[in-house]
Amino acid sequence: MIIKPDSQLVADLIPSPNIEPRQNGLRPTILVMHYTGLPTAKKSIEILSRPDCKVSCHYVVDVDGHVTQMVAEEMRAWHAGASSWHGETDINSQSIGIEIQNVGHNQGYPDFPHIQMAKVRDLSVDILNRHDIPSHHVVAHSDIAPGRKTDPGEKFDWPFLHQHGVGHWVDPVPVEEGMPSIQLGDQSPVVTSVQTKLRRYGYGIEVTGQHTEESVTIVSAFQRHFRPAQFDGAIDQSTIATLDALLETLETGPPDTIV
Repeated sequence: MIIKPDSQLVADLIPSPNIEPRQNGLRPTILVMHYTGLPTAKKSIEILSRPDCKVSCHYVVDVDGHVTQMVAEEMRAWHAGASSWHGETDINSQSIGIEIQNVGHNQGYPDFPHIQMAKVRDLSVDILNRHDIPSHHVVAHSDIAPGRKTDPGEKFDWPFLHQHGVGHWVDPVPVEEGMPSIQLGDQSPVVTSVQTKLRRYGYGIEVTGQHTEESVTIVSAFQRHFRPAQFDGAIDQSTIATLDALLETLETGPPDTIV
């Protein structure tokens, strides 16, 4: 299998066999950030190259910024799994996936080195220059698969990327000690409002008016990305205000069909 690099930032080409054409004429409109959750980039690439593992990605970025391309951007990689964003569920057919080397939460979850984040920035800018991907479609794996995934996690430097034109961000409203919040099982119009706004932003949440386990999980995923100082899944004023600010600053409004 022969592929050509899509970016001048690619240092190595190691093709993965776990690919197929994008379905139904779909094209990349989402950029998904992952962490590998494995000990080394070498091990990650090995796993992503094995047919029996049935996973792949477009790019792997090592801790030193070394970029390996494994799937051509025109092809469908198997990185998102069961997921959704703006009501769409075949995320693999409309996304590009970047795996960022980090051992993950189960192995101590170290910080992402600046040299690595800088290369993620450069690669992302390069990708965005080739594809019409709106800022709020640059997402975490945990955004599109909340509950199942937590990567790239609360230490991922979204503000740094946003400063360089990658992704959507506002400064989160600070968490105040003793701030009242809505907890698991609570039911109120506030819950309905937050669920509706999260759905409008892109999250696959059912609007029930009750803060169910699913609702808590999705609020936690939102917080992990946009309010990482605290991601307990409780609905508090900081979460509401941060979500409102994000919606107010969207470059492109989400489709009316999913509001």
